[in-house]
Amino acid sequence: MELVSGVVLAGGKSNRMGFNKAFLRFGQQHLIERIVATLKEVFAENILVTDNPELYRNLGLPVVTDIFPGYGPLSGIHAGLVYTNTPYIFVVACDMPFVTAQFILFLLGQAAGYEVIVPQIKEQVEPLCAVYHKGCLPVVEARLKAGQYKVSGFFQAVKVKYIAQEEFSYIDEEDKIFINLNTRNDLKRAWHILDREDRNWRKISALRFKELKKDLKF
Repeated sequence: MELVSGVVLAGGKSNRMGFNKAFLRFGQQHLIERIVATLKEVFAENILVTDNPELYRNLGLPVVTDIFPGYGPLSGIHAGLVYTNTPYIFVVACDMPFVTAQFILFLLGQAAGYEVIVPQIKEQVEPLCAVYHKGCLPVVEARLKAGQYKVSGFFQAVKVKYIAQEEFSYIDEEDKIFINLNTRNDLKRAWHILDREDRNWRKISALRFKELKKDLKF
């Protein structure tokens, strides 16, 4: 994917969780490893934005820090736009374990002619699982310099495509894509989904193995 880079935002303080959730064990991987692996399925270039770069050096991708520290996710998006080499970036928060390559590719398919491509669930937009064009950079930088840090606050100044849930309803359990792990209750819900997926995967794998074995006449 030569026109788009992946950007992971790992700058949150995890105050409500009480520990650095990026390194939470989630299935066979840490949460951050799961998200990075998903981005690597799609993009040749990926970076991670954080205010603690030393923690993430072993992930096998460039780690950068905010140019405007202290302004939350908007400053992370700004850094992603500055430090990547592609016209577009796909941004995802480090606590969204169910974002899939299929959904990312769906969003990218909507990008032509727009500067922001953002999912919308009813009235709620999801700016930390969205696509941004470098054309946003001057507007984002101006807002940061003015001390304005709401991510969606600059949307009125650029060309935005809002993707309603109905448009990606064909993607299996699309509502879980936007689960982010802010509290321990969120974590319990995510673990429940992960356990269900793992059990389903084992069933499907067993069935496919039986079919393969039959085809090969073992």
